[in-house]
Amino acid sequence: MELFCSTTSLSSSFALSSALFVPTSSFPVPGSRRLMVLCSSEKSQKMTVSVTGATGFIGRRLVQRLRADNHSIRVLTRSKSKAEQIFPAKDFPGIVIAEEPDWKKCVQGSTAVVNLAGLPISTRWSPEIKKEIKDSRIRVTSKVVELMNNSPAEARPTVLVSATAVGYYGTSETGVFDENSPSGKDYLSEVCREWEGTALKANKDVRVALIRIGVVLGKDGGALAMMIPFFQMFAGGPLGSGQQWFSWIHVDDLVNLIYEALSNPSYKGVINGTAPNPVRLGEMCQQLGSVLSRPSWLPVPDFALKALLGEGATVVLEGQKVLPARAKELGFEFKYKYVKDALKAIMQ
Repeated sequence: MELFCSTTSLSSSFALSSALFVPTSSFPVPGSRRLMVLCSSEKSQKMTVSVTGATGFIGRRLVQRLRADNHSIRVLTRSKSKAEQIFPAKDFPGIVIAEEPDWKKCVQGSTAVVNLAGLPISTRWSPEIKKEIKDSRIRVTSKVVELMNNSPAEARPTVLVSATAVGYYGTSETGVFDENSPSGKDYLSEVCREWEGTALKANKDVRVALIRIGVVLGKDGGALAMMIPFFQMFAGGPLGSGQQWFSWIHVDDLVNLIYEALSNPSYKGVINGTAPNPVRLGEMCQQLGSVLSRPSWLPVPDFALKALLGEGATVVLEGQKVLPARAKELGFEFKYKYVKDALKAIMQ
């Protein structure tokens, strides 16, 4: 949900290239990656990671993190020209950028695949747009899983980290959700169920981690990129009642969570990508105003959002309180546990 989150998120959110010929020498000899697994731990070895949605808000930060740690990156994109602008060769030497006809070459021989692709939902929903919101996620996920499953065993990636969203749980002002909570009954819950179900069709030998992403906070994208200008013009405030829950996560924590899921064999199944302390949207806006030294005094009424977005207004008018129970069990260390600290770090 892009109105309140990342390009992949289905939560309250502001939140996927001429075919590239990749020489055979760019890929490992069949069997060599498996030998590496035997000779070193999954956590310490150099990875080759194929990424869908790499040009999005989260994907860009993940690629930067992988590059900083000297892993090999293969960007699976629908627009080679856009990806080349975001990841210029001079800054990302050795990066492979492939449009869909060449995804097969990239997936085969990768250590892992990260699937972040999906159409943003920050628009008025028509039947056609709703269909594309779902289809864009299912189509890419299905394609990636098919390529993985059809890869020779010695060249098949052993890990799939696939994005989903806290929209899975539906919305509630009073309920509290963790990974064991049932799915909701609204449209976005349906999208998430099908999205996750598609990823789980991966070969039984593939470790699958499903990251249910909340509202992603960062200065160069997601919710804050749209909210900050209004606050700077003294026109900021909550959307609707301000009582809806805002289950957020700092983009750095989310990237670290995905990174850990790539390298740590204990990370499998559903993992909520949210900070330990969700807040009401009204409190989030007050904290943002405080950090920016601006008032949070001008709420946007329900009827205005419904007039602008129609059914899509539910994305920002309703929320859910989601806790990262599994991440805490796994010992994941959140750098930003409180929204005030996250906002201060982002605005520095």
